[in-house]
Amino acid sequence: MRTIVHAAALAAFAALATAALSGTAQAAPKPAPGFEPALPPEAAAPRIADGAIFNAVAGYAPLYEGHRARAVGDPLTIMLVETTTTSKSAGAKTARDGSASITPPTAGPLSFLNPNALKASSNSSFNGQGNATQTSTLAGEVSVTIVAVRSNGTALVRGEKRLLLSQGQEWIQFSGIVRLSDIDAENTLPSTRVADARIEYAGNGAVSRASREGWLSKFFNSISPF
Repeated sequence: MRTIVHAAALAAFAALATAALSGTAQAAPKPAPGFEPALPPEAAAPRIADGAIFNAVAGYAPLYEGHRARAVGDPLTIMLVETTTTSKSAGAKTARDGSASITPPTAGPLSFLNPNALKASSNSSFNGQGNATQTSTLAGEVSVTIVAVRSNGTALVRGEKRLLLSQGQEWIQFSGIVRLSDIDAENTLPSTRVADARIEYAGNGAVSRASREGWLSKFFNSISPF
């Protein structure tokens, strides 16, 4: 009987361990795909020389244009100036007191009652407080390329920067929608002017693994009732 109980306990432990490990064991993070640089479209076939200056195939071409990014494949630099600060505080306090007492007569059949035994009181109180503060700051530069240009003067940009270090790899991936008119003469743009910005800064390696909780500790934390 004892052997059956031990076998059942081991089977339950194995099932819990498998469930916990399937939810907590994570492989080393890798850069998400889809952030490869966009290449400019293939050049149109040369037109037959007919003596005309205007070429409809090349589209609109002003008499003078600078080097500002405006076409698919053009690179520009995003200045990462992200700063986020959040704070939350909550508190609650309640208190309640009650008492009751009866004084028996000093004469008569109830005179034997003790006045101190006929007193009752109640007291309850609650005091709760919570605070949460989070500050995130990201500064740097990442160069991206224009992936698509839209008719309303906006463009979809996307790009990444990877660093292979001695203790692992780090990467920054960025995507979003920018207005072509916001790009300055040096082809730079702050990240605060980017709509639907997606920024990912992550890494892997020995240092990243050392900062993560071990799988066995995750298992016991997942089943701990405290």
